[in-house]
Amino acid sequence: MGGLARTDPHRAPRGLGRLFGDLKVRPKLIVLHNTFFLILACAVYFSLLPLFEERVAGERLRENSLLIQILYDDRPLPNTPGTELYDFREGGGEELRIPAEIRQWLDANSGLIWRNAAQSDLAWRRMPSGTYRRLRMPDNFYRNLISRARRTLFIVLGAIYALAVLALEFLIMPQYVYRPIQVMLRADRATREDDRAHELIRGEEILDDEIGQIMRSRNATVEELRRHEDSLARALEDLRAKNEMLEAAKKHLEDQDRLASIGMLSASVAHEINTPLTVLHGSIEKLLETAPEKPARDRLARMLRVTQRMRRISESLVDFARVRRQEVEPVSIRAVVEEAWSLLAIDDKAAGIRFSNQTREEHRVMGNTDRLIQVFVNLLRNALNAVGPSGSILVTSRVVEEGGKNWVLTAVEDDGAGIPPDVLPGIFEAFVSTRLDAKGTGLGLTVSDGIIRQHGGSIKASNHPGGGARLEVKLLHA
Repeated sequence: MGGLARTDPHRAPRGLGRLFGDLKVRPKLIVLHNTFFLILACAVYFSLLPLFEERVAGERLRENSLLIQILYDDRPLPNTPGTELYDFREGGGEELRIPAEIRQWLDANSGLIWRNAAQSDLAWRRMPSGTYRRLRMPDNFYRNLISRARRTLFIVLGAIYALAVLALEFLIMPQYVYRPIQVMLRADRATREDDRAHELIRGEEILDDEIGQIMRSRNATVEELRRHEDSLARALEDLRAKNEMLEAAKKHLEDQDRLASIGMLSASVAHEINTPLTVLHGSIEKLLETAPEKPARDRLARMLRVTQRMRRISESLVDFARVRRQEVEPVSIRAVVEEAWSLLAIDDKAAGIRFSNQTREEHRVMGNTDRLIQVFVNLLRNALNAVGPSGSILVTSRVVEEGGKNWVLTAVEDDGAGIPPDVLPGIFEAFVSTRLDAKGTGLGLTVSDGIIRQHGGSIKASNHPGGGARLEVKLLHA
């Protein structure tokens, strides 16, 4: 037992088996069913025909024996239907055209029957009356019968073979083998091309045979792969979002550290310069009131403008240092914008600006009123400084839903020159100023961004395609 070779059923075939296995399904099935039918036809032909020939030979022998018995009988020839088949005659030698040597033998052996191998189908006998009888045995009939049987069997088997091939190749195989294979190939091609609409085989195209089982298994495999693919895509998207959040948090922490340091420095600087600035500003105002000469008044006026600018810078530094969470309540965006613009309306330039507050009264946000006014004062001041003497500023609001929450988006738009592309990415960083008149400190938007972040919102800056800047504040709807 140990020396017997064991065949591995899972091993790939080799030699002729491999050549046959490499054929496509259609040629392979043609070879198989042709071989099977030829073997079956040969088995039928060579098993039935010998039995038929044996049966015919037996009938021939029995019939010949009966005919010989009739030939031995001295009674007159029977005159029954069918005897003409045997050419049963009686007469003289000349009449029956009996060869001379056969006639001599019959005359010498009266009463016996003469037959030879050359003419096995003929038999002669000399009757006691001196006449001769001739009987033609039906050997040719039986030989023709066997030939016809062979020919008929061959034709019938050939016709059955042709009909079977036609039925298999044009009816059965295309419908139940070739078509399902083509359906699977098309579905596989759709899977490779990521055509999800056609990668699964439809239920009406799946039968309950083995090919149908393969189709169902393939569909289940594709669906499982797609589920894993979608799960992986969601995981990758989640990972990408978390990475972005981490990067944003890292940048925010860096900004917070930097802003905290700058805030401490700002508070210290503002505290140190506020007192002397106040004294200086008050003194200049007193001198300006009492100065009689115009040149002196002009110089004092310029000095007053300088101290006012220094006070604005000091106030910005204090604002920057005081960005901290305050008590929040429902606040009307429209009221905040109106108050912010009223604080800016004392500027001479504001009188020539077309200002439009199109925010909705019902758009309320959760926030601290003073801090939000500070934000919109900064935004409107930037817009006011960016537009021309007869420019326009538009403020609008709308409500959107994001992340299952309602947010109020308030946009401040102007028709100025817009934000330079190289400045736009870092517009909310400290000490960034885009105003060409150099009146800005660069802290206004940074302070505003910090306040809005403390409120749980965000600010986005962009440019209009037709010109002008757009600053959009997003705050939670109250």
